[in-house]
Amino acid sequence: YQRRVRGFQTFQHYFKRINLSLATMSERYSFSLTTFSPSGKLVQIEYAIAAVAAGAPSIGIKSKTGVVLAAEKKTKSLLYDDTTITKMEMITKHCGITYSGMGPDFRILVRKARKIAQQYYLQYDEEIPVSQLVQRLAYVMQEYTHSGGVRPFGVSLLVAGFDDDTPYLVQCDPSGAYFAWKATAMGKNHYNGKTFLEKRYNADLELEDAVHTAILTLKEGFEGQMTEDNIEIGVSSAAGFRKLNRTEVKDYLAALN
Repeated sequence: YQRRVRGFQTFQHYFKRINLSLATMSERYSFSLTTFSPSGKLVQIEYAIAAVAAGAPSIGIKSKTGVVLAAEKKTKSLLYDDTTITKMEMITKHCGITYSGMGPDFRILVRKARKIAQQYYLQYDEEIPVSQLVQRLAYVMQEYTHSGGVRPFGVSLLVAGFDDDTPYLVQCDPSGAYFAWKATAMGKNHYNGKTFLEKRYNADLELEDAVHTAILTLKEGFEGQMTEDNIEIGVSSAAGFRKLNRTEVKDYLAALN
């Protein structure tokens, strides 16, 4: 019996050493961007995706006649001038973008996206198609996953656009992957948001209904009272992309209460 106990204790000690060795190896690769871990992962990209999942929620919904973007915009202090903080930016006349994750990284990507759009316009004398803008922007993000001396962008983007009488809603991730959605949620509580959208989404949604659905989806994980000061809504349609002003947002919120 004592032999068995000693044998079992030896096995436990050996197993603990293996686990410790694997954990040490994993930590060794967690700081390297361009080296795969033994399990086949680029751990820094997973950390970037975790930063996105911890960010403020963003919602995108495609309707028959356009695309709606909605995002939570909370400040850390009442002393902030919230007119200087924005979660959405226009890239071209018909294309807008929002994010979940790190705001400074978003600013860099907005600048790159606008530069890509302007270069296309100078060359072809027309707006860049949404699909090409997303493809080139995703290439920039992917380049930052295998270059030395840089880190992945800690942000996921939702791009809303309208060309050839067709609305587009596309998500770009820190890995450089991009994919089109009918409706999606990013950031904190994104699982609850997607579950809500799966129940409420309808391919025949009108643009007004899409705005209401986007606000209701944001409310699913919203902490505190939702007002026109702590959310932003943008709409892309045949008329172009625009952010709703505070009065319009307040009217939509009043209609849902």
